[in-house]
Amino acid sequence: MAAVIDNASEPQREETREGNYFVSNYPPFSFWKPERIGEAIEALNRPPAPETPMGLYVHIPFCRKRCHFCYFKVYTGMDAAAIETYLDAVRQELALYAQLPIIGGRKPRFIYFGGGTPSYLSTKQLGGLVDEMKRLFPWDEAQEVTFECEPGTLTEGKLEILRAIGVTRLSLGIEHFDDAILQSNGRAHVSKEIDRAYTFARSVGFPQINIDLIAGMMGDTDEKWRATVQRAVDLAPDSLTLYQMEVPFNTTISKEMRIHGQDVAPVAPWPVKRAWAQHCFDAFAAAGYTQTSAYTTVKDTSRSTFLYRDLLWKGADMLGTGVASFSHAGGTHYQNEHSYESYIERLGRGELPLFRALTPTHQERFVREFILQLKLGRNRRQYFLDKYGIDPNQQFAGELAALQGQGYLTFDEQGITVSREGMLQVDRLLHTFFLPEHRNARYA
Repeated sequence: MAAVIDNASEPQREETREGNYFVSNYPPFSFWKPERIGEAIEALNRPPAPETPMGLYVHIPFCRKRCHFCYFKVYTGMDAAAIETYLDAVRQELALYAQLPIIGGRKPRFIYFGGGTPSYLSTKQLGGLVDEMKRLFPWDEAQEVTFECEPGTLTEGKLEILRAIGVTRLSLGIEHFDDAILQSNGRAHVSKEIDRAYTFARSVGFPQINIDLIAGMMGDTDEKWRATVQRAVDLAPDSLTLYQMEVPFNTTISKEMRIHGQDVAPVAPWPVKRAWAQHCFDAFAAAGYTQTSAYTTVKDTSRSTFLYRDLLWKGADMLGTGVASFSHAGGTHYQNEHSYESYIERLGRGELPLFRALTPTHQERFVREFILQLKLGRNRRQYFLDKYGIDPNQQFAGELAALQGQGYLTFDEQGITVSREGMLQVDRLLHTFFLPEHRNARYA
């Protein structure tokens, strides 16, 4: 039975339950279908729309351990030969893309290494992958290269290699500083590895170091959270990304819940997570930081950016490589094969490993950009009038009035501004703007 997605017109569920909360794209992934793969093939074989920026995403699905809250495609215990086979397949996938009309002579504006744990790779493996990437898609016009890291996998030598290959934005998955909480939630690193990795990273001289925290992990308390926030402030990162703990399907936590017949997840309820998130943002604001989205606060807005997010939320093309990775190209969304074996097999036959796709309608593309840009805390009415010929104030007149009456946002002729309370639960509010056919459906 598909889970019902909360929306702002329903009574709030205070407890954390199984299901997706974070809205990362639209229409929901459950509407992407294998029978629509032909749409992706057609999109890839058309020249790009003029002035459309392009980025690359590389999924590295290997980890030391699987976190209990992780719902991404990851593998633990893979040997060096299996990893090299995978990297060979990624290089083959990149080579296939390089020949397609969708590239149209473009060079990537951004590159993102995600996972899994990209820093799990050895320096040799990383060098071999990047050399081929740069040969096929030169990075000389790339404004941002983001690389996700698990602190326990980093050494000074590996960080020096990352800087040498052009990483501009290093993102450390810290999540929490309390060792007991890290262990109970399945994290591979411990707090002493955080301090060591961060010190090394600073000494190497990355232009931007981002750290991730998660509010509401299993076993967290107000005292432990406040201590974690203070340690994060003391590190003085260039930016902080803060998530509120959710329990998507196919996580270890959700599977245990089903085994034991539990409806409520063993993590903090939403009001507590929102309060903890606000404490974190307040603490960073007191230290001189500026909140730039529902999840991000930065030390210097003139220097710290997140191009990957900002361009994607305005319709950029992104070629996602690797198992189960997501892409957007030529107006079509699609996802790769979702198992290691099928991904390797398809590329071994010289085929792009496409699994499912969806080409949104004009109206769906408008809704996608509208809701994603709300996560920034504001959006401009004129942007949507110019790009889509749709007036958000008319399209969503009733919804906006209702949310304004509840204190979640204000709107006028210029656009929408999300309130402090609205920012703390913006993902729940976004479902208000889903088209009727996408409501009350499983998200992923």
